[in-house]
Amino acid sequence: MPHCDPEQLALAALREPLPPNDEAHLADCAECQAEVASLQRSVDVLAVPALAAPGAPVQPPPGVWAAIAAATGVEATPASVPPPNHVQPLPAASSGADVVPLRRRGAPARRWLAVAAALLVGGVVGAGAVAVLRDGDGDGTVVATAGLDPLDGVEASGRAEVREAGGHRSLQVELAAPAPADGYYEVWLLRPDVSGMVQVGVVTDGATSLPLPDGVDLAEYPVVDVSIEPLDGDPTHSGVSVARGELGR
Repeated sequence: MPHCDPEQLALAALREPLPPNDEAHLADCAECQAEVASLQRSVDVLAVPALAAPGAPVQPPPGVWAAIAAATGVEATPASVPPPNHVQPLPAASSGADVVPLRRRGAPARRWLAVAAALLVGGVVGAGAVAVLRDGDGDGTVVATAGLDPLDGVEASGRAEVREAGGHRSLQVELAAPAPADGYYEVWLLRPDVSGMVQVGVVTDGATSLPLPDGVDLAEYPVVDVSIEPLDGDPTHSGVSVARGELGR
């Protein structure tokens, strides 16, 4: 069976229902599941109010328009957008932390087309996505908790709870942290020796509720990590963590 169309992947990233055939394929296809997980990251970033606010236009990364043209057969040349004077380049990701990055996704043309579709729809839901993420805070039974302690002198701390309701688990994060100068905060589950990690989602200052991926063993990944991620489209951990704690009963 062929892979899901980019439009269906974008809808899945927005947690919308799919046609039965696409739903069945997605349930068994690791490649499509990886694409959806990566797209959900872009959608969740748009749910952060500070990042969803209108800003100065910027040029897309090199190759985006060529990839879209190759995937659609439509040639298009974007208008030139001069960079505003106040925009500074993002700093390079720190390599100080000993982390294992997530696997990079392939099929760049297909991925960029799906990203474009997700961002178009995601831009519409904007702040509404925050309400979806935070809906149900406090529901379910607490099965594990962790205090989040600051790392390297950063003023970031908080608390995390794993809650279970109706056979589904969520990670409730209460974060106290200043708005990052560049990028956004993301939460991960790590092995104690930082030899592997699971991406959970975007968090903000205050309370955020995120669904835990199915099948994650909290005994194997008990460490809750909060990182600062740059807006570079890279789904891997930046290596810059600001708060961390280990789940316990």
